[in-house]
Amino acid sequence: MKRAIVTGGSGAIGAALCRRLAADGAHVYVHANRHLARSEEVAAAIRAAGGSASAVEFDVTDAGKTASALDVILQSGPIQIVVNNAGLHADAVMPAMRPAQWSQVVDVTLNGFFNVTQPLLMPMIGTRWGRILNISSVAALVGNRGQVNYAAAKSGLHGATKALSLELASRGITVNAIAPGIIATPMADGAFDKETIDRLVPMKRAGTVEEVAELAAFLASDRAAYISGQIVSINGGMI
Repeated sequence: MKRAIVTGGSGAIGAALCRRLAADGAHVYVHANRHLARSEEVAAAIRAAGGSASAVEFDVTDAGKTASALDVILQSGPIQIVVNNAGLHADAVMPAMRPAQWSQVVDVTLNGFFNVTQPLLMPMIGTRWGRILNISSVAALVGNRGQVNYAAAKSGLHGATKALSLELASRGITVNAIAPGIIATPMADGAFDKETIDRLVPMKRAGTVEEVAELAAFLASDRAAYISGQIVSINGGMI
């Protein structure tokens, strides 16, 4: 059984990713930072459906605590599927953006990516098989007012995806990023009304978390063994 970790697994998209990977037979570590109870609920639902999952809690921006948590996980064997999904918004137009808003978003997205992924690489390399998926955003591709910090952080994730894919290509490990557009989640539902979605999205609807999870499941499978270093958009034709 392959073992996977999904950071931010307690959120709407993260939970869908966890459920889908578990349905494909992986044992999934459902990560949370401040919402461990939610991750435990996701893991319990997966187990109730016949899958294998457990909840883990740590702050991805704290390198020491992340390393300690991953050391415990690695005692049971390597992680072969890593989904860097943890992220947050701290929106403000840049003239009014506080330094903390910039640092917090960049810290979770980029330092979180490093803190989680780097300790897992050598054990993964030893298995000669791995999948690393970085969850990005359409904002990194086209920008968005009030999200200079978020767009910059996710764009940095694109560069990291491409560079790391080159380092791992000969080891049977692929590295890709998924860039969702407007996805129906509690956060998006409050930000985008039907009129706005009709104007921005050619398909005139929001995507679903299940559609994002299906794409992730494909990229995490043997069927996608020749796809690496790519930024794959899922946005209803926005760009």
